[in-house]
Amino acid sequence: MKRKIYSKLLEWKNNTKNIKPLMVLGVRQAGKTYIIEEFCKNEYKNYMYVNLLENDTVKNLYDLDLDSNEKYLRLKAILKFDLDKEDSILFIDEIQESEKLISELKYFCEKHNNVRIVCAGSLLGVKLKRLKSSFPVGKVKLLKLYPMDFEEFLMSMGEDYLIECIKDCYNNNKSMTESIHNKALSLYRTYLITGGMPESIQNMVDIKGDYINYDTTIVNDILESYFNDMNKYVTNDVEALRIKRLYNSLPSQLSNVSKKFQYSNISKDARARDYATSLDWLEASNMVIKCKCVKNPEIPLEGFVDDDTFKLYLSDIGVLNNIIKIRVEDILTDNISLYKGIMIENYVANQLLCNGFDLYYWKNDATAEIDFLIYTKDGIVPVEVKAGDNTQSKSLNVYNNSYEPKYSIRISTKDFGYNEKTRIKSIPLYAVFMIK
Repeated sequence: MKRKIYSKLLEWKNNTKNIKPLMVLGVRQAGKTYIIEEFCKNEYKNYMYVNLLENDTVKNLYDLDLDSNEKYLRLKAILKFDLDKEDSILFIDEIQESEKLISELKYFCEKHNNVRIVCAGSLLGVKLKRLKSSFPVGKVKLLKLYPMDFEEFLMSMGEDYLIECIKDCYNNNKSMTESIHNKALSLYRTYLITGGMPESIQNMVDIKGDYINYDTTIVNDILESYFNDMNKYVTNDVEALRIKRLYNSLPSQLSNVSKKFQYSNISKDARARDYATSLDWLEASNMVIKCKCVKNPEIPLEGFVDDDTFKLYLSDIGVLNNIIKIRVEDILTDNISLYKGIMIENYVANQLLCNGFDLYYWKNDATAEIDFLIYTKDGIVPVEVKAGDNTQSKSLNVYNNSYEPKYSIRISTKDFGYNEKTRIKSIPLYAVFMIK
């Protein structure tokens, strides 16, 4: 499967002036191991793969009381692989199993900066936040891999021509032909079923889009694996229970009137102080996405965040739909009722995150609320999300009259367009991946 992160991996390879070990972070089963292995095999003559869950010898080496140079020499002997040889790369998977090796990445950067090392691991973000050893700040290049976005889904389905049509219409504010527009909406709804997990998308590719034969257990198994992994990295059973309770409350959190996260929705006696660690764990694991509320949409947005008000979205729309147990047929026929808006917001949040945006939303002291604010070269742009083709929005009018942004974005099932009078750019739900 093609992944857009491949170009960033190539940038890292081609940077010969400031070579650092590379660490790829991301939610479990988003495809880290697959794409890194593809990169290593395609781009380097000499490649070695080490999985620390399967290789205790390497892990034990870095627990020994030896200096860094001695460990380095022994590592090459254990692997029978010359890391210093030109056009060579070492991929260390499940690196979270060795804190000492993570700390040693500083040594690789400072003393052997000709060596190419790339690392990944399950729940690595959680491990990094709980390191007892020092993290090599500034000595490691960090990249994030998210579940596949809708463009990557289209690539997998062999829809390269459709991608080009979407890009052309987006860049030139021109309408699609009706048949192509409807086809894109149909594929978008198929993506709502699969979500962005590579295994789930591959299943849809294998059955050639025949959703009746789609294996709905794939995402469920992925979700189960999250919690199986969790037990390795929590401090006690109480913490594990709180993490599960918080996570399982998210669909109802998004459906409440205010949409903001409320600890009381977990249980009547839940308090922020009791669940702060649980929330931190879920964020670090990339299982949830925090969208922060700002009352004053000024640059920088982070400086105007209300720390006590935020929304939480799930990392993948397919996972959300699995949790709320919506039938495949109801998604395809758009028979989703109340949860329709919630699903679409979560989908848009996933796509914006893939494009590198930090997530914020705006809410005034009354009832006006803008779903997302994005910071671009054009300043702060309000983004309104509509699940259907009814695009009336009092909130967007309130925001535009108050702050006069250069333009606004409205996402819906409607075709592309731009209204010069209102300065609103209309973007179909299938083209969110184009917002850069």
